[in-house]
Amino acid sequence: QVQLVESGGGLVQAGGSLRLSCVAPETIFSNYAMGWFRQVPGKQRELVAQITVGGTINYADSVKERFTISRANAKNTVILEMNSLKPEDTGVYLCHASRGVVDFWGQGTQVTVSS
Repeated sequence: QVQLVESGGGLVQAGGSLRLSCVAPETIFSNYAMGWFRQVPGKQRELVAQITVGGTINYADSVKERFTISRANAKNTVILEMNSLKPEDTGVYLCHASRGVVDFWGQGTQVTVSS
């Protein structure tokens, strides 16, 4: 069973910053696109940011210029730096690994932004 282990969520005031990390098994990290999704109750799970093995990056429009995704290859870790946080960024952030039709999910970490 593939485990993606997230960390770094928490409670922060609007305008603040948080850093999320997700550690994946080396075989997954080296061969799969890695990303972060956000889940809010009553809404569809949405892609926040994704980075491919080759380094191509895609962001949701709502987080462009505020969030940065990166890969720490030596640690098999994908990092999401979140700045200028807004209350609407609140949700459970799930780490995601994908390759073709195969994908894996982490259990999620809660991010709460107070106004």
